[in-house]
Amino acid sequence: MSSKQRIGVLGCGVLGQFLIDNMLKEDSLEVIFLWDIDQARLKELSTKYPNILLLESLENLQQLGPDLIVEVAHPDVTRNYGFQILEICDYLMGSPSALADEQLYEKLSSATTQHSLYIPSGAFWGGEDIRKMADLKTLEKLKVTMTFHPASLKLVAGDVRDKNDKVTNERTILYDGPVRCVCKQAPNNVNTMAAAAIAGHNLGFDGVLGCLISDPNLDDRHIVEIEVWGKPDVSTGGQFHVRTVRSNPALFGQVTGTATLPAFFGSLLGARGKKPGIHLC
Repeated sequence: MSSKQRIGVLGCGVLGQFLIDNMLKEDSLEVIFLWDIDQARLKELSTKYPNILLLESLENLQQLGPDLIVEVAHPDVTRNYGFQILEICDYLMGSPSALADEQLYEKLSSATTQHSLYIPSGAFWGGEDIRKMADLKTLEKLKVTMTFHPASLKLVAGDVRDKNDKVTNERTILYDGPVRCVCKQAPNNVNTMAAAAIAGHNLGFDGVLGCLISDPNLDDRHIVEIEVWGKPDVSTGGQFHVRTVRSNPALFGQVTGTATLPAFFGSLLGARGKKPGIHLC
């Protein structure tokens, strides 16, 4: 690896451009290429980033020699190219909801023999502490509740979207159950839940619980509530419990809260130097 970490970015929306702009200020980082699902948007960025290669496709990435590829586009990118990327370099996966697909998770895990798959903690507060509890098998229960304005929810067809379409004036629970199911219906909104399932690996996508709420009165922020329970203490009968509430300012209709942007960049800076495997960062 050279002194400068050579990075490619897949996804040039609000988060992608925030990351690019901040990477360009770092002497230790070099942005070598960009790609976006929306090629028209990518072409518009040619004047903003004149010295960065803009890709029309994700074939032949190995020839570009990246050290790290950052995905902030869509879970389908990992489904279609994740295995190929991990054969080439480290991968920072900004849409970990894709890992709710058991076969994909196993396939990518098997591909981390030479390189690392990094999962950004994003809005997932306390991830390292929860991971340690999972390692020690002291994690009994983990629940993540996320609340958005209906306009901030980018949902695929299904019960969750049908319920959100009917929200008018009242706060409505769209889903409450295992994280695996909601990742498939709200892949752009519940990456924090997916990160929780990876950190709380002794529970996983079927054991970690997620609750998705649509609130028409919440037009300037997203709310992320995380509750953790440890295994009951044998000697005292007591039980460890932590509850955190994160109020993340957000522009109306945006999927990503403003506080998540610098948090994600911090994760990017930490996506380096780990041994092969899957890492929360």
